[in-house]
Parts: sequence; C-alpha cells; structure tokens
Amino acid sequence: MTAGRWGSGAAGQSRLRLAWRELKASLRWPSKLEWRIARRYLRGRRNSRTASLNTVISTGGVAVGVTALIVVLGVMNGLRDDLRERILVANPHLRVLTYGSGLRMDDWPDVIKQVRKEPGVIAASPEVISQAGITAGQDYGEGVNLVGFDPDTGTMSVTSLPHAITKGDLSFKTDKPGVDGGILLGSRLASRLSVYPGDIVTLVPVTQAKVNPALGVAVPRFWKFEVTGLFDTGMFQYDNQFVVLSREMAQRFTGLGDAVSGIAVRVADPDRAPAIGAALEKRLGYPFRALDWQTQNSSLFSALQLEKLAMGLIIFFIMVVAAFNIVGTLTMVVNDKTREIGILRAMGLSAAAVGRVFLVQGAVIGGLGTAIGLTLGLTVAYVVDRSGWVRINPAVYFIDHLPVHIEWMDVGVVVLASLAIAIVATLYPSRSAAALTPVEAIRHE
Repeated sequence: MTAGRWGSGAAGQSRLRLAWRELKASLRWPSKLEWRIARRYLRGRRNSRTASLNTVISTGGVAVGVTALIVVLGVMNGLRDDLRERILVANPHLRVLTYGSGLRMDDWPDVIKQVRKEPGVIAASPEVISQAGITAGQDYGEGVNLVGFDPDTGTMSVTSLPHAITKGDLSFKTDKPGVDGGILLGSRLASRLSVYPGDIVTLVPVTQAKVNPALGVAVPRFWKFEVTGLFDTGMFQYDNQFVVLSREMAQRFTGLGDAVSGIAVRVADPDRAPAIGAALEKRLGYPFRALDWQTQNSSLFSALQLEKLAMGLIIFFIMVVAAFNIVGTLTMVVNDKTREIGILRAMGLSAAAVGRVFLVQGAVIGGLGTAIGLTLGLTVAYVVDRSGWVRINPAVYFIDHLPVHIEWMDVGVVVLASLAIAIVATLYPSRSAAALTPVEAIRHE
C-alpha cells in the first residue's frame, strides 16, 4: 500500500507514476523552441537585445561568489604550502629513531643501509639532536636546540638548510685559536646575542656533566665555538632557537661517541612520508620507530585545514545568496509572463516544456556566472601570487607576501557546486510555472 501525500491503493500508485513521468519529461533536453523562449525571457524589454537588470544582477551574484571562493581557497592552499616548505627547510621528511629516553642509535651504519633500500627514499644521513645553553660571553644566556648533521650526504641533501645560509658556509672551518670547532646560528638568535661570523660563543651541554672530586658536585664543561655562518629559513622557531654543528663535533659535544640520535630521511613525495615511515618501521622492527614531519606538526596543519574549511563554508554562503537572486528573478518572470505562459499552454506547449524553459534560464544564469567567476578568480589568483603586491609582516606570518596556490580539485568542486546551486534554485519557479493551467494563466491580471 502507498500512503501519504500520494494517497493509498491504486490511486496513489497512479499519482506516483504520473509524477515520475512528469519528472522524466522535464529532464529531457530542451527543444529549439524552449531555448528561444528562455532567451526571450532573459532579455529586458520586448525589443531589447540586452539582458534584463535582474538577469545581470543574478549572474553577477554567482560570479562574485565563485571568484571569492576560488581566491580564498587559493590563499589557504598557498599559506599551507609555503608553511610546509619553510618547515621542511631544516626539518627532514622523516626521522628514524629508537624507543627509550636515551635517544641513542649505536648500529646506525647498518640501519641507514636498510633505510636507503626502501622505495621512495632518496636521501638519508645520521644526525644528532640535543639541547644546550648558549652565551656570547655576557651575562645573558638561553637554551637552544642543537642539530649535528653531515653537510655532504651524497647526491641530494636531506634538508634544504644549505640553501638557507646567508653568511658563511657549512665547512665549519675556524680561524680563531683555542676554539673547539665551528658553529652556525639562526639569524634571529645571532641578532639577539649580537654575534656575527668570526665571533666566539660558549655552549654548555645539558648532559655529560662530570663530578669534580674536589667539590663533590657535577661541573659542566664549557665549549668554545667560532661562528662560521648564519642561516635564515624564514621560520621564526628555527631562526630563533637552532644552532648547527658538524655531526662529529655534535657527537663529541653530547657524549654519544660513535652513536647518533637517529637517521634523517628525505623522500620523493613529502605527502607519502607517513606511509614510508610505516614501511620503514615494518622493515626495521623493534626498537626502531619513524616520526614524519606531518605528525610533528599535526596541530598546526589541522588548524590550517579547519580554517580553510571554515573560510570556504563562509564564502559558500555568497553563492547561496546568489541562488536566492536566481529564485527571485525567475519568480518575477513567472508572475510577469503568466498570461504568455497561459497562451503557450493553450497553443499546445506541455507543462514539462514550460518547466524546462525556466530550468534553461537558471542554467544559463548559473553557467554564465560560473564562467565569469572562474575567469576572474583564476586571474586574480595569478596576479596576486605573481606580483606579490599584497604584503604581510614576515615576523608574524613567516612570509612577506600573500601566496595563492590554485588546486584544480578545489576549482572543480567550486564549479560543480555553483552549477548545482543554480539548477536547484530554478526548481521552485519552474514548478510554479509548469503548474499553471491555461485558463487561470490567461485570466491572470
């Protein structure tokens, strides 16, 4: 039994079949006559060849919504991509570490051979990571993150740090007597300590403090390093807190001897770092673990993804407002052309054909507005990204201009959503027009 608004029994089933036939008829491709009528209704006055003001406003609303959504999504993608690139300047795609608080890997030569065999890995090198206290010979000192790595790792560097050096180089060659070795400082850290290449800084390890027999207390060793270079990654955290040593010097400084903290890994596709990390864990087994760059910065990128979704949803409502403009425009056309619709119905035009006339109008408005918005959005995105005329504070946002990176999947979703909204907006006016009977429409005042 069929119940509800369609009734029950045979009568209800008959109404359902009739509604289904009407729906299939309305979804047929419009005829030339229906196209001509729709084009006529899109115009203004009877003899005018230009579009009516309502049509222009509706088309412009769709175009503005599509333009805004494409540009906003491009800006969010640009911020995400630029931030990722800056994070990966001094951070490897993957780190192979061991479990435990010691963070010590003694058999790293065998491990690095296994890591380099993994598909997708293009570079790997041992590294030492630790922390230390630093001072420039004054009363001020602070804690820093220490990284020790091999400057030459083969055909490709594990990180892009060599390209971020602004003064000096990665040779770690010293000229001053009485120093333990060379060191590279982040540009912001060097500025705060007022040191330049050639100056001396003192580092104190957080480990390796030896007990003084005379005093009976642990006394740390003070290491003297000559500043041989500065680097500027564009990331405040790195430039403000990181110092770089050669791997051999970092092993001596931290007391690891021949051991290292872990293996730094570069992969061909950074987005596949989690999958390659899982494969490495399976290959190496316990006690080895892989830590990818996405996991280390998951909170930051989750916030960016959430912000992109929120901004996209907010701008999406501009397109919804444009859809209401389409509904209002077509409703006004139905009310204005009621008598003409009645005459057309009396001359033999079916209800489904009348409905398709207004569906064509909505599709034309939505398609034209989407095309204009797509063209404007891509143009604005290209100009803003290439020209860099939208300047922002690099001390706050890590970058000096507003980047806009277009992802074609986002563009496709915006175009399809715009067209779908435009079509849905025509359903009510087209249904209202199709429901008019010839006699009532002709008598309409």
